Amino acid sequence: MKTLKIFSDIPADDASLKRLRDGVAPHRIILPAKPVASVLAPSGPDPALADADVAFAQPEAEAVLSASRLRWLQISSAGYTRYDTAEFRKAAAARGLIVTNCSGVYAEPCAEHVFAFMLAHARRLSEALPTRCASGSAAWLHLRSVSTTLRNQNVVILGYGAIAARLVEMLRPFGMKLVAFRRKPRGDEGIEIISEKRLPDALAKADHVVNLLPGNPESVRFFSAARFAAMKPGAVFYNIGRGSTVDQDALLAALRSGHLDAAWLDVTDPEPLPPGHPLLSTPNCFITPHTGGGHGNEAQTLVRHFLDNFRRFLEGSPLRDRIM
Repeated sequence: MKTLKIFSDIPADDASLKRLRDGVAPHRIILPAKPVASVLAPSGPDPALADADVAFAQPEAEAVLSASRLRWLQISSAGYTRYDTAEFRKAAAARGLIVTNCSGVYAEPCAEHVFAFMLAHARRLSEALPTRCASGSAAWLHLRSVSTTLRNQNVVILGYGAIAARLVEMLRPFGMKLVAFRRKPRGDEGIEIISEKRLPDALAKADHVVNLLPGNPESVRFFSAARFAAMKPGAVFYNIGRGSTVDQDALLAALRSGHLDAAWLDVTDPEPLPPGHPLLSTPNCFITPHTGGGHGNEAQTLVRHFLDNFRRFLEGSPLRDRIM
């Protein structure tokens, strides 16, 4: 059996790296000259990639296409913006390059992050936590009156993959009306899938709009002023997809006017927002710094996911989270 060379640049502790090496043996892991800081950061040019049969990494798209030996790329994140172009897809298909991502790793933490946003908003935690008020006071009565529950509310989810599927499982016990927008329905979603033509009507009814769209040329500024205007007055907007999918000036206007009750964002454009950006001082806009997928054993779960797919790759079985 030929010994495969596997290029990996994931930020991993010694134990995770050992598990990766042991898990692929007798095949060999090759590491970059300069490790990357996070799974979201692209690798710089590295000659080791040219010798790899498999990559478990975030290399630049150009470097992937110039690595003629490469047979399979597992992107070490859920997002794959830099590869999601017509040119890359065409070139990958022409040479038979398999591309997978790590949606299965990040579905749980990302879905929980959105769920936490939704619960925090419903229970007005951002307002209640810093408040000290006596029972029966005006402030106390106000907090109780504006707190809501999620039960029986309407939710529109844009982008339906592993994260959305897990979020739907979390929300179903609340009796919520759940619909999703997906450009290419597969028929196995287990939820009502709507077309872009039906989206304005769905937005007009939704109490919560969850944006999980990936970043690609078709999704840039998908959430425009027109789409924010189509949303139900008093609705809440959540973005855990990509910042590039939102017209942030239009979002700011919708928040300032009161048309939207609030926005909860884990992604922005750029990241982080520069000091003085108006969204940072907008009282009904809440931003976490792209930490939605983070979890304490992240490197270990990435390695487990890769090793499962590596076994499938060697067996010739279908790979998990295949995108190309």
